[in-house]
Parts: sequence; structure tokens; C-alpha cells
Amino acid sequence: MKEVCTRIYELLSRKYEIREGEFVGLVARGNLFEHLVAVLLSQNTSDKNAIKALSNLKGKLGELAPEKVLSLDTGELAQLIKPAGLHLQRAERIVELASYLRDRLEEFESEVRKMDVPEARRVLMNLPGVGEKTADVLLLVYFGKPAFPVDTHIKRITTRLGFVKGGSYKRVSGFWLSCLPPDKYLETHLLLIQHGRATCKARKPSCHECLIKEFCEYYKSRYPHQQ
Repeated sequence: MKEVCTRIYELLSRKYEIREGEFVGLVARGNLFEHLVAVLLSQNTSDKNAIKALSNLKGKLGELAPEKVLSLDTGELAQLIKPAGLHLQRAERIVELASYLRDRLEEFESEVRKMDVPEARRVLMNLPGVGEKTADVLLLVYFGKPAFPVDTHIKRITTRLGFVKGGSYKRVSGFWLSCLPPDKYLETHLLLIQHGRATCKARKPSCHECLIKEFCEYYKSRYPHQQ
């Protein structure tokens, strides 16, 4: 299976160019708090919308820091992040996060860097609004630890390929962790998202244009006479 995963990585990397401006996790360039806010803004919305909301915040505050966010009225904060949707709920979460990390951001980051992945994930998931995917994005993108975040695109592609049954977050993430070398986690994560956006769409996937259809159970069952 490792050979199959390597081949999938090679095929996708030939087709797609990773553009930093299309992923909010790569657009965020500041401290840990900025990355946390960026990923929170991306929950249940597109990166495009999250990037707009993040840009609004940074345009208002400059570098994102807990104390700067707490200087804003919650209503103003909500309006700034409105492009991401669910702005009232997100604003409350961001204020909770800022309150928790105020005066201890550097200490918190230093502690997480010393932890192994399971412990670091547990600690991050204790933060307001941080679930499995958000924690894994932070671990992989910001801390450079071996994690494999799973979004809706990656879950859809992995289950269509037939690599996992049931499609739980843990199973999908565990599959890619087991079949790829750690230095390919981030790039493959981003390539799969691009493939889901462009080709393996939720509705009307472009199966005939898919570079990895030879490995795909969904394609083989949908087009049994075109093998």
C-alpha cells in the first residue's frame, strides 16, 4: 500500500501546484495565536472566506495577539470576521481563546513543542473551539509534528478510493500516517484537498479526468466497462 500512496502523491504533485494564498493555514504567518484564529475561521467554510476574515482582522489589528483581540468590542470583532460565516459564534470562541492565552502564549507554545503528538493533541483540544482537525492542522503546519489533518475532501477521496471503511476521522488520518513518510504529510494533505476541489467533487466528480482512477473503487464500480 505504501507504493500506491507514493504513486498517488507523485501523480497529484504533477497536476497541482500548491499556492499558499489558497490555504488559510499557509496564509497565517504570525504567532501561534494567529494560526489558531486562522484555523478556527476555516471551520465549516471555505479557505477563501476564512482568508477574507483573517485579512480583515489583520488589517485592523496588525499582528494578531490575544491582548489586541481583547481590545476590540465583541460586536466589532464579529463584523470583521463576518466573511467566514457564523461570525457571532466564532467571535465568542476567539475571545475565549484570547482570554485563555493572554500573558501565557509563549509559555503555552514552548510546552506544546516539547510534547509528543498524542499529548500535544490532547492539550490543543482543550483550547476553546479546537477539535481533532484543528489540532492536527496546528501540529502539522505550525509545529511541524507528524500529524495528518482530515477535511471533507480528504475523507471523501479516501473512502471513494476504498482505502478505509466507515470513513471515521481516526481511520482516514491513520491510513495516510501509515502509508506515507512524514516529510510528505503536509504536501499530500494539500494535494488531496486540491484534488477534492478540482476533480473528486462531492457532486458530479470528474472521474474520467482523474489521474488516480486506476486505484479507485468508486470509479471501478461506477464505470465497470471502462477498465
